[in-house]
Amino acid sequence: MRDLVRRIESATPPGRDRAVDALRALAILGVVLGHWLVTALVTDSGTVHGASPLQHMPRLAPASWLLQTLAVFFLVGGQVGAAGYAAARGRGVTYRQWLGARLVRLSRPVTALLMVWAVAAAVMLVAGVGTATVYTLLKLVLSPLWFLLVFAGLTAATPLVTGVHPLWPIAVVLHVDLIRFGLGGPSWLGWINVAAGWLVPYCLGAAWARGGLRDRRTAWTLLLGGAAATAGLVLWAGYPASMVGVPGSRTSNIDPPTLAAVTFGLAQCGAALLLLGPLRRIPARPAAWAAVALVNLSAMTAFLWHQTAMMAVTAVGMLTGRALPGLHTVPDGWGWVLARLAWLPVFAAALLVCWAAFHTYEQGRRGRRGHSTVVRTGVLAPQGETHHDHA
Repeated sequence: MRDLVRRIESATPPGRDRAVDALRALAILGVVLGHWLVTALVTDSGTVHGASPLQHMPRLAPASWLLQTLAVFFLVGGQVGAAGYAAARGRGVTYRQWLGARLVRLSRPVTALLMVWAVAAAVMLVAGVGTATVYTLLKLVLSPLWFLLVFAGLTAATPLVTGVHPLWPIAVVLHVDLIRFGLGGPSWLGWINVAAGWLVPYCLGAAWARGGLRDRRTAWTLLLGGAAATAGLVLWAGYPASMVGVPGSRTSNIDPPTLAAVTFGLAQCGAALLLLGPLRRIPARPAAWAAVALVNLSAMTAFLWHQTAMMAVTAVGMLTGRALPGLHTVPDGWGWVLARLAWLPVFAAALLVCWAAFHTYEQGRRGRRGHSTVVRTGVLAPQGETHHDHA
């Protein structure tokens, strides 16, 4: 381990902003833990369906404020994307080459996931598993892919959106919500917010790459202004308090994004910018930096396979024929929450097995030359050139 830490430290370019990688690591951990804590699989008359403790315990909504970290992903993505495109142009790389490299690196691990689950779904159907159960499992695995589609679209539009002021997409989201909720407009209009809503933190990241958002006053304005706006929308405009989807809820802040999700994202971006100072100090320690680098190196694998890991553990638990609290029992009390916390290390172990099986698809050909080469050419390459910019 000491040798690995030493190699990672020596492979890191001196000018690398380690806080950016630390933010990305925190964001991926937030997504994984969030899904593991608010998603449950329960059986009802032989059919497996999804459930959530937020459905039975609305007081847990504040947990979603900590674990829904998508805005931080798009903030970092905008910063790295804008900086990377500028660096590529400086090296004479064309837009098509720049975009193609990123999309190929994005598609490789996704293709592996789709192939494995296509086979798994076919096997389950042939074995007599009900279509409702198969649909529930596939939905849990595939629904997070919307994030990658939006991220790929914004990445492709980087040259066009880097100069867009965040107030413009905020105005789009505001008008869409006014038409949907205030004037009784069609619900399909909400899908405009999928692009406009996540364009807000992406544009903030692009402004960060251009040298903006450097003073703490701006960060505090984003944090306090976004938090106040979100509180007002929840308390007086009828928006849900949860920042993740809740089964059975009439309105979701995330599917598609609402104005409350956007203002909450502004607060998250402000908090992330305020954390840059501490995050630059902590990864300065070689051991802490090695942990951050390894999380970034496996970010896509963790994102794509964490639901599969949770479902695998749950399936094994169901095969025991016993009701295991916190695993496949109804999430309707604090006992379930405490039990689910105890299951998290088991989910992490299952995810580690998935990582061992599929991480080479994330690292590509370079991953097969050995770990030291991957460390040097992967997350520790100069920012703007790393093959993990998409994460």
